[in-house]
Amino acid sequence: MTNLAHYDIVGSFLRPQELKQARADFEAGRIDAAALKAVEDQAIKKLVAKEEASGLSVVTDGELRRSYWHLDTFWGFAGIEHIVRKHGYFFHDEETRPDSARVVGKIAFAGTHPDLEAFKFLKQLTAGTNLTARQSIPAPAQLYAELVRGPENVAALRKVYASDDELFTDISNAYRDLILALYEAGCRDVKLDDCTWGMVVDDRYWEQRDETEFDRDALQEIYLRLNNEALRDLPADLRVSTHICRGNYHSTWAAKGGYQVVADHVFAKENVSDFYLEFDDERSGDFKPLAAIPAGKRVVLGLVTSKRPELEDKATLKKRIEEASQYVSLENLALSTQCGFASTEEGNILTEEEQWQKIKLVIETAKEVWGN
Repeated sequence: MTNLAHYDIVGSFLRPQELKQARADFEAGRIDAAALKAVEDQAIKKLVAKEEASGLSVVTDGELRRSYWHLDTFWGFAGIEHIVRKHGYFFHDEETRPDSARVVGKIAFAGTHPDLEAFKFLKQLTAGTNLTARQSIPAPAQLYAELVRGPENVAALRKVYASDDELFTDISNAYRDLILALYEAGCRDVKLDDCTWGMVVDDRYWEQRDETEFDRDALQEIYLRLNNEALRDLPADLRVSTHICRGNYHSTWAAKGGYQVVADHVFAKENVSDFYLEFDDERSGDFKPLAAIPAGKRVVLGLVTSKRPELEDKATLKKRIEEASQYVSLENLALSTQCGFASTEEGNILTEEEQWQKIKLVIETAKEVWGN
């Protein structure tokens, strides 16, 4: 099982300049895939060494092989194609790149997957150490949300799936098969990144939806079914957690609203052991929804923002941890940044040095509160 401290990370890290240059060279045809992978390998080796030196016991590959936190995983499944839309996602201050995923056949795990190969390399780097290698993947609910994003995606979906039940089953099974393949490769810590719940809580976002097609309760039932079916009958020594936020792209955000709207579904019923939750500013609401989390489950409080370089005040962080402990016991709380530093390869607007200062603040504050 994972060696859990009271400090943690969400997982993505800023791409170093040499990796950005290599990816640009690859896109321009100046280097081949093997040369790009060699640069990725070296960047990940350096990153894991930095993670270990910083004091982290759970490490990731920084998602350095991905362009997006979610789409790269979707494109790795059979039956999914990479498309480019007219528009990207509309965040608060910026529009993202317009990539998407669309159904072209039955969805399945085809026996291999980019995330599986990425994890195998990370696992090699942690062999013989006390480090735990974590693999983050976007939640099944997130794939569904992408596949019904806009009338063109829905039309493509219906050419393959006349029945939602068949679609839900295939999504969940593809994910479960991927998770089991990760387990066979030595993975004992999987995190589902999931913005779907963060979209549901936002009234502004909801007003833009066609309410004749969706309603909040029905959508939450779909999301919960997709995620829980993917997590059924997994090995007992596999730790599965989820990270729920409201968007993280180039230091901008997509949604706002407290977790109360979704607490009775995702907090109370999702079959995960740990919740990584965004609480870095007023958009995230208060801690009251944490009361819905079953006793014994762990909550990692994302109180330190990854969007800005300014360091939070330790006294304020400690006060907020104390406030959260009214709803979840202090022993079952931990501290992290509210999200990763680079959910997409653009990264947030801060330097690598500032990124590590944020992690240092998280670790120092946690040790002062919990002692570990």
